[in-house]
Amino acid sequence: MSSVEASPVVPLFEATGLSKTFGIIEVLKDININVRAGEVHAIIGENGAGKSTLMKIIAGNQPPTRGEMKIDGEVVTFSGPVDAEHRGIVLVHQEILLAPDLTVAQNIYLGRELHKGVFIDDRAMNEGAAKAVRDLGSDIDPNTIVSRLSIAQRQLVQIARVLLVPHRIVIFDEPTASLTPHETEALLKVIRQIRAKGVGVLYISHRLPEVKEIADRVTVLRDGRLVASHNTSEIQPADMARLMVGRDVAKLYPDRHAAAARETVLEVEQFNVPGYAQDASFQLKKGEILGFAGLVGAGRTELMEGMVGLRPSRGTVRHLGKPVNFRDVHASLKAGIVYLSEDRKGKGLLLTKDLIVNLTLASLSKFAGVLQIDRKRESAALDKAIHDFDIRTGRKDILAGQLSGGNQQKLLLAKMMLLDPSIVIIDEPTRGIDIGNKEQIYKFIANLAEEGRSIIVVSSEMPELIGICDRILVMRSGRIVGEVTGDHMNENEIVVLATGVTKGEAA
Repeated sequence: MSSVEASPVVPLFEATGLSKTFGIIEVLKDININVRAGEVHAIIGENGAGKSTLMKIIAGNQPPTRGEMKIDGEVVTFSGPVDAEHRGIVLVHQEILLAPDLTVAQNIYLGRELHKGVFIDDRAMNEGAAKAVRDLGSDIDPNTIVSRLSIAQRQLVQIARVLLVPHRIVIFDEPTASLTPHETEALLKVIRQIRAKGVGVLYISHRLPEVKEIADRVTVLRDGRLVASHNTSEIQPADMARLMVGRDVAKLYPDRHAAAARETVLEVEQFNVPGYAQDASFQLKKGEILGFAGLVGAGRTELMEGMVGLRPSRGTVRHLGKPVNFRDVHASLKAGIVYLSEDRKGKGLLLTKDLIVNLTLASLSKFAGVLQIDRKRESAALDKAIHDFDIRTGRKDILAGQLSGGNQQKLLLAKMMLLDPSIVIIDEPTRGIDIGNKEQIYKFIANLAEEGRSIIVVSSEMPELIGICDRILVMRSGRIVGEVTGDHMNENEIVVLATGVTKGEAA
């Protein structure tokens, strides 16, 4: 592999001295970076390091405050993302940017519809959309309304839409954060194929083994500055993590102490969420961390939403030995059961509201004065949340949407803990979050269990479940198909249950 320092070949794209300032806050400073034809160049760093801002500048979504960009050695400026697309630069956003009320095919071809004479050719678009998602390892029906898809399926549709645009440089911003291992491998295969065609790829991911597998070079950002750039063959994931956070992250998961027999706080029997989960039965113990594993579409999220009153359901639920029937989420909150959605941007937080509004919205009664909300108590609660959950923000008056993904998740956790729950259900607790923030969130979860709270963790990341849970239940096709504990909590055992086949049979 050629040296990182210099190449006789003019880079496909090059940025020099790129800087970006919002008000008095400098989020990027003097970034020099390039990508060559037929290369995957990974950009890694903690949440808030400036990765997404850098990619948005390169894709024409934001202008730089300083610096210049070149394509094929010629200086370019972009009037917007459409201008960048015309020059062959396309961006797969981390956020889902689809029209929820349109079909998969309509979204993929939105703004570039196929016509047959004067009429839109729905058949051709459906066929093209089916192929586009099939190339990504999925069998999503192109006639499906996007609002009915899971987060992972929406991400695949978004990727398929972007890749239909003629491109020379593709920027992937956390493309696999919502994907299963199978879907991830299918996407990495597509990336290898476009690299082989001479396309340059800029790739952002917090999954460092994945970066090691797919990237030719890796550049590390920290606090808006470039701190290192290496050929991937010369650096291991542990080295990447250390460069990202500025310290060793040798122990990602906190120690868990085996507990004596504990009382049962939640019993679920023959629970059904029509169309998603059938005959689910399990128990949750006091101070336990119980994991739910399974492939996307297995029904884990829908089961949890049904239990807390977010979906129609039927079955038996006993809380502290007493039968309960949560008709809506307010009833489950009153009982001390909180649910942190996997979609923190869409369902967990109000991104256009400030931190105080987001923190106290679910527990406003605690801050009610004689005639109005006690703003001083709200402010004190925010100060405590920022301290206790290490929410990193330069100012307290910013909007929730201006926080990084990791800090948004901490804010959501702090919001729910103001309700002082006894049972906490967390769906995909570290999706799209860097390794430093992951370490903190795992500690928060372990501490909640140590306090005697009971935790249910739904996650698509098997190492995460194995690292923090006492037991793991595995779902497949809407049913709980097995439980793994102790030495049986390993990826092979989980995969066998989640897929219904052994690795030998799958081969």
